[in-house]
Amino acid sequence: MQVIPLRLKPMYAVVISGGKQYRVEENQILDVELVGEAGSSIDLVPVMYVEGKTVLATPKELADVKVKAEILCQKKGKKIVGFTYKNKSNQRRRWGHRQNYNEIKITQISRNS
Repeated sequence: MQVIPLRLKPMYAVVISGGKQYRVEENQILDVELVGEAGSSIDLVPVMYVEGKTVLATPKELADVKVKAEILCQKKGKKIVGFTYKNKSNQRRRWGHRQNYNEIKITQISRNS
């Protein structure tokens, strides 16, 4: 007799934060642009919700979907160094950038049906 493992229904949501979309599941940790102070909790805006074969994507269907996250800390991304140069005109510019991020943990994805 062969034992078939029990497969849980995949449940995830696609949320928008800082102009970018992220596919998130519960207990997932990800970096997003600054949204608040460390230790606070936030509500993310869902764009799509998937649970098994159920897919919700319209604003009317997503009205009862909640995605909650907790801000763990603030950190900085890697340094980006740029250099512009124009030949024969002695025109040069060196610049750098380091983006600030919040590290968040998705605490709850729920649907009131």
